[in-house]
Amino acid sequence: MQIGVNELSNKCLMIIKEDISEHNFNTWFTPIVPLKFSNNTLTLEVPSQFFYEWLEENYVSIFRKAIDLVIGKNGMLEYSVVIDKGDRKNPPITFNLPTNHSNQNTYNSYSDKYSNNQTSSTKNPFQFKDLDSLELDSYLIPKYTFDKFIEGDCNRLGRAAGMAVSNKPGLTSFNPLMIYGGVGLGKTHLIQAIGNQIKDQYPEKFVLYVSTEKFTNQFVNAIRNNSIETFTNFYLQVDVLIIDDVQFLSGKSGTQDVFFHIFNYLHQNGKQVILTSDKAPVDMQDIEQRLLSRFKWGLSAELHQPDYETRVSILKNILYRDGVEMPEEIIEYVARNIKTNVRELEGAIISLIAQSSFNKKEVTIELAKSIVEKFVKNVKREISIDYIQKIVSDYFQLDLETLQSKTRKRHVVQARQLAMFFAKKFTKASLANIGSQIGDRDHATVLHACKTVDNLVSTDKQFKKFVEDIHKKLTL
Repeated sequence: MQIGVNELSNKCLMIIKEDISEHNFNTWFTPIVPLKFSNNTLTLEVPSQFFYEWLEENYVSIFRKAIDLVIGKNGMLEYSVVIDKGDRKNPPITFNLPTNHSNQNTYNSYSDKYSNNQTSSTKNPFQFKDLDSLELDSYLIPKYTFDKFIEGDCNRLGRAAGMAVSNKPGLTSFNPLMIYGGVGLGKTHLIQAIGNQIKDQYPEKFVLYVSTEKFTNQFVNAIRNNSIETFTNFYLQVDVLIIDDVQFLSGKSGTQDVFFHIFNYLHQNGKQVILTSDKAPVDMQDIEQRLLSRFKWGLSAELHQPDYETRVSILKNILYRDGVEMPEEIIEYVARNIKTNVRELEGAIISLIAQSSFNKKEVTIELAKSIVEKFVKNVKREISIDYIQKIVSDYFQLDLETLQSKTRKRHVVQARQLAMFFAKKFTKASLANIGSQIGDRDHATVLHACKTVDNLVSTDKQFKKFVEDIHKKLTL
C-alpha cells in the first residue's frame, strides 16, 4: 500500500524534531504544508521565498537525513513557494530540488524563475504589497535637530557626515553611515537630526527610525503570526532606514539574516542606511561576517567624550533653551567635574536648576558641589564583560589568559563560571556573546555556568562569599 503524503511528512518531521529545539521546530517546520508525494519526490509548500532560503541555508543537512531515512537515498525534495498567499488564482512557483544541491545554485535557479515578477533593476527577494495608502510614521522626535547638536572635536566627523547624508541621502559614499561610541555621547540625537533634516528637505521620502530591539521584536512576531512577507515588504519600501544600537543583533542569527536581505536591497537600490553602535564594526562580537562587511562599506564615525570647551557649550545651550541664567563660574565648575558623557552633563545641570527653582535657593558653588557630588555618585556605571573578567581575575589572582583557557582546574573553572554569571547579570549581551568573549565558549556552557553558580550559592558558604565579594566590587 502506498504511503500517504501526510504520513510521510509526519515521519520526516518526527526525525527533524529530534535534532533541533522546540522553538526552532515550531518556527520553521510547523508552517510547512505537505502537498504531494510522487516519483520518489516529496513536495512541501512553504509560505515565502525568504522562508525557503532560511530552510536551505540552515536545515538542508537535517532535511537530507530525514529524506534518506523515510524515502531512501534516492529521495527528492520539492519546494512549492507561495508568492502571494492572498491570491490563490496564481499558482505557487514550484521547482524540483535535490536535497544534496549547493545553496548558491539553488538560489540562482530560483531567481531566474522569480525575476519575471520583478520591476526593479535589483532583484527583490520579497514580494511587494502597496503600502502607499497607509499613514507612515517615521518615529522621529522633532526636538532632535542639528541646531541643538553642539559641535566639537569629539563629534565633528560624525556631524559633518550626517549633514552630507541629510543633503543627499543615498547619493554619497557614506552609505551606510555608522555612528558609534559609548553611552550618552549623542548617537541617537545625531541620527534623529539626520532623519528630521531629510524629512524637511525631502518630504516625499519615507524615513524610518527604529531601535534594533523593536526590529527584532517585530521580526519574532512576524514569524509567530506567519506574516514575514508583510514585515519585509514594509521595510523594503523605506527610503532612509535608521537603526539604533545594532550591537544588539549579536547572537540573533534569524534577525541578522532578515536584516542582511533588507540591507542589501535598500543599499543596491540607492536607499540610505544609518546605523549606531556602542563599538566599531571591527570590535563587534557574534555578528555574521557578511553583515559586518556591509557595515564597513560606507563611513564609520566615532563619537568621543566631549572636551571641556564642548561641555561648556552644551551647558550654555541647555540654559539658553530653558531660559535660565547662571554665573559663569557655576557653568565652568559643572563642566570640569562632569566629564563622562552628554547625558550625565545635562542631568546634572537640570538637577541644579530644579534645586534652585523649587527650593528657592541661590545658585552657588556650594550648591553646585553638593548636586554634582550626589549626581556623580548615583550615576550607574556601565559594566562591560571585559571589566567583569578583570574584577574576577584580580579577585582570584589569575591572569586573563588563564581565566579564558581550556584548563579544568577547579578554582579556574569556578572563576570562569562566576565571570559568565555576572556577565549575564550585569550586561545585555546574549549567552552566545558572553561565551565568545569568555574563552570562546558556546551559549550552553554559559547557561550551565549560571545554573552551577545558583546551585553553589545555596549549598557552599565559601562560594557564596565569593559571589558577594565580587558583587560588591562590581557595584562600588
